[in-house]
Amino acid sequence: MKKELHVLSTGSQPIGTISEIAGTIHAHIDFIHIREKSWTAKEYVKAIEQMIQNGVPLEKIIVNDRVDVAVVMKAGGVQLAQHSLEVERVRESFPLLKIGCSVHSGKEAVKAQEAGADYVIYGHIFETDSKPGLEPRGLKQLEVLKKEVNLPVIAIGGIKPGNMAEVLETGAAGIAVMSGVFKAEDPLGAVKMYREKMRVKEEENATSL
Repeated sequence: MKKELHVLSTGSQPIGTISEIAGTIHAHIDFIHIREKSWTAKEYVKAIEQMIQNGVPLEKIIVNDRVDVAVVMKAGGVQLAQHSLEVERVRESFPLLKIGCSVHSGKEAVKAQEAGADYVIYGHIFETDSKPGLEPRGLKQLEVLKKEVNLPVIAIGGIKPGNMAEVLETGAAGIAVMSGVFKAEDPLGAVKMYREKMRVKEEENATSL
């Protein structure tokens, strides 16, 4: 099964930079998450409009937290966090909307699955600058969580091309990257490197079956 590559905005870059990078990398990734906690709904809309102008397909755009924006703009989906609307409420109101849920434990993942989420993002797996001082959950916990749910599990947190293979070996459906792409000197080159490493791992898995 093809592994997914999700890329998240960092919360520290202007709309123009985000939309420009998104337009450059979208052909090589599966989803771009707009994750900007300080933005207004109008800023989200502006970013989506600019991304579309830069050639990004709507179905690849995932809106963090803002269900209203995701629905109005007909985005590819919404990513819900613990502070967001409950998955059950969103699923009941918008049965066709793609819903991801950010989780930090097996219990939360099971709850998200029972509530109707389409996939979960779990982390952080390795040490990362975005979570300073917090101990990473590691590969063992990722592997355990993967066995507790039938949903696709996307791993996040400190994942680089060099350690991605061991993440995918746990059975994760894919990875999510934030600063590793959006703050890279060469975002397109970074995405291509992630994708190439992913392709190699997929081929290894295919030949071992």
